Amino acid sequence: AWSDSMRLTALPALADNYIWCLAGDDGAAVVVDPGDAAPVLAAVEAGLRPEAILLTHHHDDHIGGVSALQARFPGIRVIAPHEPRIPMATERVADGEHVQAVGRRFHVVSVPGHTLSHVAFHTDEHLFSGDALFSLGCGRLFEGTPSQLLASLHKLASLPPHLLLCCAHEYTVSNAVFARHVDPANAALRQRHEEALAMRRDDRSTLPVLLADELQSNPFLRTHTAPIRAAVSAYLGREITDDVDVMAGLRHWKDGFRA
Repeated sequence: AWSDSMRLTALPALADNYIWCLAGDDGAAVVVDPGDAAPVLAAVEAGLRPEAILLTHHHDDHIGGVSALQARFPGIRVIAPHEPRIPMATERVADGEHVQAVGRRFHVVSVPGHTLSHVAFHTDEHLFSGDALFSLGCGRLFEGTPSQLLASLHKLASLPPHLLLCCAHEYTVSNAVFARHVDPANAALRQRHEEALAMRRDDRSTLPVLLADELQSNPFLRTHTAPIRAAVSAYLGREITDDVDVMAGLRHWKDGFRA
C-alpha cells in the first residue's frame, strides 16, 4: 500500500530550517520549502528523485534553493500560493484546492499571519505548516493581523489530530521555555519540553510531532483556555476582551520574551 511505502525525511538546512521530503520506494519525492539546494542535491546522490516542490510562503529561507533545483531538474513542478514574490512557481494553489503528487493528495489551507499569502499543505498523514505553526509556537506576525493569525491557527487546530506536524524550523526547545512561562501547570507541556531537550541532546529532530500533542501543549492553540487567558490578562494588566485580544497579547509577549 502507498501509506506503507512513503518515507518522510527532514533535511537540516541553513541555521535551523528543515526541508521536508516525502518519497516513495522508487525515490520519487515531494520536497517542501527548499531554502537551500545543497541538502536536497546530497539526498539526490543517495537516490532521491524530486518530482515536485511545495512552497508555503515567499521568505528566502524557504524558496532560496528552488532555482538551483529547477536547473538540475528541468520541468520540475513548483507549487506555490498566488504570490508575486514567488516568481519561479509553475502552478498556483489557493485555499480548499488540492494537488496530486507522488500518489498523494495534498490539500491546501490558506493560513495568513506570518505572511499574507502563506499556505499549509496536508495529506491524510502529514501537515506541512511552513512557519504558520511550530511545535509549541507559531510564526511571527510579519504581515498579517492577530485576527488573521487566530483564524489560521484555528483552521490548523481543526484538522485531524492524528496528522504529523512537519514545520520548517527546529524551534521546539526555545518555544517550550516561553510556553512553560505562560502555562507552568501544564503537565503535557512539561513532558514535551523534557522530551525535546533529550532529543536535542542526542542531536535528534524534535519533529514531526502529533497535532494532538500540540493541541494539549502549544499555548497558541490554547488561547480559548482559562490558563492561557489568565496568563495573558496578567501580562497585559487588564481584563481580556476576546480571543483575538488573547492571541494579540500572547504574540506580543512572545516577541519580547527573553528566557
